[in-house]
Amino acid sequence: MPQISEFYGILIWMNYNDHMPPHFHAWYGEYRCTININDGVVKGEMPDRALRMILEWLDLHRDELTAKWMLAQSGAPLGRIEPLK
Repeated sequence: MPQISEFYGILIWMNYNDHMPPHFHAWYGEYRCTININDGVVKGEMPDRALRMILEWLDLHRDELTAKWMLAQSGAPLGRIEPLK
């Protein structure tokens, strides 16, 4: 599972050939969740502060995440997305 970003201790991952809908994975310490790229629906657990940062990052990079999802579906290298600053 390639890591595509990291900020404030939050790791962002995306799987190759993963199931629909388009989503990414976020890890923060022992917390894990998946976030739907299109509507921001969260599955899993994440502290409120970390989740707010992840959703802010999603809003800033939704188009890039959609493009990375397409690359992941084809097995192409994903590269990185700028972290939240």
